[in-house]
Amino acid sequence: MDVNKAEMKNFFTSLFFIFITTTFLIAQNKEDVQLANEYYSQGEYEKAKKLYDDLARNMDNIPLIHNNYFFLLMELNEHNEAEKYIKRLIKRFPNNLYYHLDLGVLYKNSGQEGKAQKYFAEIINEVKHDNYRTRITADYFVTKQLTPLAIQTFRNARDAINNPYAYSLEMANIYRIMNEKDLMVREYLNYVSQNPSNLNYVKNTLQSLLVKPEELQSLEALLYDKIQNEPNSEIYSELLIWVNLQQKNFYGAFVQARAIDKRLKTEGSRSIHIGLIALENNDYDNAINIFSYIIKEYPSSYNYGLAKMYLIRSYEKRVKNTYPVDEREIRNLVNDYNNFINELGISRNTLEALRNKALLHAFYLDEKDSAIQILKKIIDTPRANPDIKAKSKLDLGDIYILTEEPWESTLLYSQVEKSHKEDLLGYEAKLRNAKLSYFKGDFQLAQEHLDILKQATTREIANDAMALGLLIKDNIAFDSTETAMKKYAAIELLLFQNKIDKALHEIQQMRAKYQGHSLSDELLWLEADIEKKLGHFENAIALLEKIVNEYDYDILSDDAYFMIGSIYDRQLDNKEKAMEIYRELLTKYPGSVYVAEARKRFRQLRGDHNELDQQFINNEL
Repeated sequence: MDVNKAEMKNFFTSLFFIFITTTFLIAQNKEDVQLANEYYSQGEYEKAKKLYDDLARNMDNIPLIHNNYFFLLMELNEHNEAEKYIKRLIKRFPNNLYYHLDLGVLYKNSGQEGKAQKYFAEIINEVKHDNYRTRITADYFVTKQLTPLAIQTFRNARDAINNPYAYSLEMANIYRIMNEKDLMVREYLNYVSQNPSNLNYVKNTLQSLLVKPEELQSLEALLYDKIQNEPNSEIYSELLIWVNLQQKNFYGAFVQARAIDKRLKTEGSRSIHIGLIALENNDYDNAINIFSYIIKEYPSSYNYGLAKMYLIRSYEKRVKNTYPVDEREIRNLVNDYNNFINELGISRNTLEALRNKALLHAFYLDEKDSAIQILKKIIDTPRANPDIKAKSKLDLGDIYILTEEPWESTLLYSQVEKSHKEDLLGYEAKLRNAKLSYFKGDFQLAQEHLDILKQATTREIANDAMALGLLIKDNIAFDSTETAMKKYAAIELLLFQNKIDKALHEIQQMRAKYQGHSLSDELLWLEADIEKKLGHFENAIALLEKIVNEYDYDILSDDAYFMIGSIYDRQLDNKEKAMEIYRELLTKYPGSVYVAEARKRFRQLRGDHNELDQQFINNEL
């Protein structure tokens, strides 16, 4: 019994000693590893190597030191020692792919390029049927900046499994690193053709990567090739629509949308969407063509009524932006709206048409009583959608500004603010209340509204609020009486009320009195806009040139330059001069919001056209 106790005591003593020794060695190893890594990071390679040499004798340490130790040996040109070390690891761990790849890197870094290439080729060939090892190999090459080898790895695997679409996303990302955009795009197209649910992901990715016009043109040409080979592919057609929209080529987008509508029997749904985008971008002619096509092609569809309304709206926008505005054309539009309402009866669409008709009466025909009567009728319609009622209240509020009843306007705007809190119409109502306060010269109250609107969820309203807020702050900062700003706001009220002659007189008076004031360029801009709308285009250009020449540092400079180009383009029909202005804008104001439109108009005026696009256009229905 005593002997057994003694043996047990010796056993536990030995076990305890082993535990203490092991713990000490582990702790010592950990300290040595940390110290070696510290020497390595500080560039003290000889000290680091001495510690790593000792640590490498124990295989348990290899996972902790391998990367630093291996590349340290290469840094010190200890290629023979590095080769012995890595081959020892390969022998001990033959299935560890990373060690095999490290040996290839060693060959490459030691100047044995041919041997490295042959060795890597063998590895690439070995892994090609194994998806997991293929990805490991390619990822390894990417981390070592050997991207062509990563591409080769995926290509070999793709060929081995006889799937030309395999690894498309991975290869696209590698080509992205290599800045091989054409090849990148091809792989993204391969990827999305097999994964249609990721179409938006690919669109968003391409939008951030393809920023030059020629890159989008290259993608467009590639998509046409794809569509010719796969005419029933909806994915390629959708992408081609997207590319054309990026280039503001709305007719090109329509051609593809029209084909999809026919193929899927969607009765013009995609086409009407393109028409609306064209309309929003002030491409009235293409919008008119698109909506006219839908009316003709789908007379029994739901889209027929929408297209008829949008067609009238397109004509309306074109008339309003053709200067000077022709009153006969406005009366023709009123007649078009009347015919549309009579044809379709009272519905949501025709109530919208009634609302548009009321605005023509108020702002272009000086028939405010008719406008008020129409808007009140919409507001009182029992089954009218709450949004159309709210919009009509906002319009009615605007008309009460025309009739100089601002208290009525405030009441209506506030009603919409309350009924549509935290949505677009509520924000719009608050913006109009802010503008009304601004017109009246109550800048503090206006600024309170505007500060709230800067956080609006809609970019357009937030931008409008910010722009008006900056205008107020910039121009009352050094004018405690706010006299000049109040005069300027009063002029903007006159313009809103369509009192053009009086506004023009006040602008000229103010320009003479406040020469050198911070509002000088804004006054020039207002006067130029008036002259343009009156059809005095040469006068408008002269005023805009003063902004460009005397205030080239100001935020209105690029606006003025683009408007000059637009007048030569659309009003004076001087193609050569318009092209000159647009071309200069691209170089003088590369960050301007007008760059895309200027480039588009320049190309159109120069007569650029895509032959493949023309081929689709010629295939009329």
